[in-house]
Amino acid sequence: MKGTHLGEFEELVLLTCALLINSAYSVTIGAEIEEQTGRSITLSTVHTALYRLEKKGYLESYMGGTTGERGGRRKRLYRITASGFEVLSQAKEMRNRMWKMMPDYKF
Repeated sequence: MKGTHLGEFEELVLLTCALLINSAYSVTIGAEIEEQTGRSITLSTVHTALYRLEKKGYLESYMGGTTGERGGRRKRLYRITASGFEVLSQAKEMRNRMWKMMPDYKF
């Protein structure tokens, strides 16, 4: 079905949201991806991926509580949905299947 496949960055964002239970918001998601991959990530790239994943039904957002560090403003937090977990599982299975088929290369 068109629009339901995950790109590499979308997969990273979705995985990160699943890892950051109750603390996944754009800044922490970007920081975690940078730490794990060594890639430089812009906040706008994270926001775009979050929007797409929410539109596909793989994430849902909700407003967290107020914090002093943000001047009393609430954070938009994200959590993975059941369909998001399913699409991640499918991506993992597909990658594992293909890795098992990989011939032994001798370089």
